[in-house]
Amino acid sequence: MKIKEFLLEFMLIFGIVFLVSAIVTFLYTLVVHGNPTADWQTAFQMAIIFAIVIPWMNRRKKPE
Repeated sequence: MKIKEFLLEFMLIFGIVFLVSAIVTFLYTLVVHGNPTADWQTAFQMAIIFAIVIPWMNRRKKPE
């Protein structure tokens, strides 16, 4: 059951971080460079990192 909970939390955090990162990079390139494109590589990398680290830290702080 713990793996199922971890994967659910992983997918939720991955989706949120990916969406927010894509929007932020899109707005950054639009404002700074005048080129409205999202940096998909950065959004994907951040989503993977946060989706692994946040659930792992949540599991470490919860007493079992």
